[in-house]
Amino acid sequence: MILSRRLSTALAGLALALAVAVASPGLAQQGQVIAVAASAKPAMDDLVAAFRAETGRLITPVYGSSGNITRQIRQGAPFQLFLSADEGFVFQLSDAGLTEDRGVIYAEGRLVLFVPKGSPLKADAALADLRAALADGRLTRFAIASPEHAPYGRAAEQALKSQGLWDAIQPRLVIGENIAQATQFATTGAAQGGIVAYSLALTPQVRALGDFVLLPADWHVPLRQRMALLKTAGPDVRAFYAYLQSPAGRVIFRRHGFLVAGESS
Repeated sequence: MILSRRLSTALAGLALALAVAVASPGLAQQGQVIAVAASAKPAMDDLVAAFRAETGRLITPVYGSSGNITRQIRQGAPFQLFLSADEGFVFQLSDAGLTEDRGVIYAEGRLVLFVPKGSPLKADAALADLRAALADGRLTRFAIASPEHAPYGRAAEQALKSQGLWDAIQPRLVIGENIAQATQFATTGAAQGGIVAYSLALTPQVRALGDFVLLPADWHVPLRQRMALLKTAGPDVRAFYAYLQSPAGRVIFRRHGFLVAGESS
């Protein structure tokens, strides 16, 4: 039986700097609200700060799973820009007439296997020890994001299936609503390891809690992360959209473990 995502209640007070905000009327009153996939939080925090330092303009990001954000936008959430972890969600909104166009790819994400300190698992890119741990009973809890809502969860499922591990590992899965919550599970004892975003594993808070290895990119469909302006976008958000595509913005994305358009690993 898959362990419930309600385990997040016990982790709510942890200072991992991975908290995910929820859209609310209060945020709407702040103005310049944008919606961002949880995998991009570390980069976006730096991008918002750099943009404010350069222009004096305040952008308010809200973080969550791309699937849930897409649903919120369809229901009228007051976002002006959407940075998805999967370009398919942007295409859905574009086809529904909610974005100005089909947007642009801002980055490509990568998956890592994360193993916390004290875990019986080893961090190996071939997943050989994970396979052995499933066979010998060492593995009881393993974290991924929701394949239904989170692109990184869907990619994790694809990676595990590509290695023939999906059927055996399903009863041991701890499912995070988004990749930030899955990272919490993988780092805090709710799981013995997990498949999480490279961008989150690179943060000092997460790196201090265990080891990780990059997984081969050809184990899953590329995580092409696309952004698009909503039709309600104002001048400040339009300027920020341009900044994200500028050399300065690309440097920040790259520093946080993303490939940017036109580059290869």
